[in-house]
Amino acid sequence: MSSTRVALVTGGSGGIGRAVAERLARDGMAVAVHYAGNKARAEEVVAAVEAAGGRAIAVGGDVAEPAEMEAAFDAVEEAFGGIDVVVNTAGIMVLAPIAELDLDDLDRMHRTNIRGTVVVAQQAARRVRTGGAIVAFSTSVTRLSFPTYGAYVASKGAVEALVPVLARELRGREVTVNAVAPGPTATPLFLEGKTEEQVAGLAEAAPLERLGQPDDIAEAVAFLAGPARWVNGQTLFANGGLA
Repeated sequence: MSSTRVALVTGGSGGIGRAVAERLARDGMAVAVHYAGNKARAEEVVAAVEAAGGRAIAVGGDVAEPAEMEAAFDAVEEAFGGIDVVVNTAGIMVLAPIAELDLDDLDRMHRTNIRGTVVVAQQAARRVRTGGAIVAFSTSVTRLSFPTYGAYVASKGAVEALVPVLARELRGREVTVNAVAPGPTATPLFLEGKTEEQVAGLAEAAPLERLGQPDDIAEAVAFLAGPARWVNGQTLFANGGLA
């Protein structure tokens, strides 16, 4: 069995996911970069990790489909000998006032953000080795309560509620379970559709007077995935003091 720590990052081809994958690789972990639809982008992350001297593979699958995630976890174990860290950054966000919300959009977010979190958590709970870590993703908007974020926040609030329960269910395994709740972070997904004024306003709102960067969020994940062995069942808000 490999002595190298192994991480699986779902949504690993995205802005925050990529930063997380590259950060964990710098910590010496072998990394599996998961993608839902964009294999080429995931392979770019793999190439970047390998160019920096790390080990990485790309694995595909729908996080809400148990058979597909089981196959993805199988592929990681086959390639690297086991799994120590699972980071679930995969998620979708559709914004609308609650009164005008399309319930099909609610169902889509529920499927990826809640069902997907549970599916990934199930596989992680069954497979993560002793001393490992499971890191889910919420959002700081669970505290900020921005208008139009109601359905999205409801899906992420469910993630925050799930985390301490799973932490307690894994008693005796020496596996930590936590969530990271980013604030406004400068990714293409966040910046899309916002005016310069809106972006500037969000940047100035935090006491640190800037938007988060993907690397800021990756540092929080690296902390929970590695040295933070006494942090368990928590949601860590990484937002520059905004909430």
